[in-house]
Amino acid sequence: MATSASAPSGTTSINTSYTNPLVQVPPFVYGTAWKKDRTTELVFEALRTGFKGLDTAAQPRHYREDLVGAAVRKALGDGIIKREDIHIQTKYTPPSGQDPQNLPYSLTDPLETQIRASVASSLKNLDTPPSTYINTLFLHSPLSSLSLTISAWKIMESYVPHPIQALGISNIDLKSLSALYDAVDRKPSVVQNRFYPSTHHDVLIRRFCAQHNIVYQSFWTLSGNPGLLRKPRGSRDVVGEVAQELGTTREVALYLLVMGLGDVSVLNGTTNQGHMRDDLAGLENWSEWNTREGSGARWKGWMDWFKAAIGQERN
Repeated sequence: MATSASAPSGTTSINTSYTNPLVQVPPFVYGTAWKKDRTTELVFEALRTGFKGLDTAAQPRHYREDLVGAAVRKALGDGIIKREDIHIQTKYTPPSGQDPQNLPYSLTDPLETQIRASVASSLKNLDTPPSTYINTLFLHSPLSSLSLTISAWKIMESYVPHPIQALGISNIDLKSLSALYDAVDRKPSVVQNRFYPSTHHDVLIRRFCAQHNIVYQSFWTLSGNPGLLRKPRGSRDVVGEVAQELGTTREVALYLLVMGLGDVSVLNGTTNQGHMRDDLAGLENWSEWNTREGSGARWKGWMDWFKAAIGQERN
């Protein structure tokens, strides 16, 4: 179920939180990949600015999970956040996605040992005394076969509901997602995928998620969609209309349209502090604007255009 900002009955709205039976995911989750030595600084600033979600991974090749934990503890110590108010998600990354010279387990270990070593390192890196837990643990990608993927998932299930509240999966296609869903006891709570034209903007996967109470989480939302961000020539510019109406940027307008698809949380990895503020402010501006007379019908019209633009049927 989703908690929605005020919206007229029958219109498409943007959710202020995305609630699966096991976990709540905020509309923006701050992505910490590629931040390297700036991770603590940027994550702390994101939390100070108002982000309520953090995405990381036990994958030193692309993430500094230890520095994410340092930023969280600093924000907790400074009284900026309470642990129960933020969503922290991390990942077990299979060997295919790791730097063989720098990973949280041994490549020669069996699968269960690898996963348990990875989770142990994540719990250590993301330690938040007196209560250490992770909101969502992702399988970073399916393994080389469905049977191995299911085996990995069943090991991850042993951590739920504590110290892991829920499980998710990244970089998955519909066939694999459906097979995994049918085979496991603890169903995926979140699916995290690239949102871009090469996968037809995951129309079918998002439909599956909606049918099974799974939060869909997009990444590459801006970088993967230059055609949507670019001002069109000779045709209607809905992204520009949304930006102008809400007094925000085209980038924020696109984020809002993606969120408007329903139960879509967005990874946001900006390193610009001004953009952090503007992105969160854009969501607040939408919530205020959406209470105005006539806003519901106008928003629905924009969403109809956007759904057509990404190949999704209109409501």
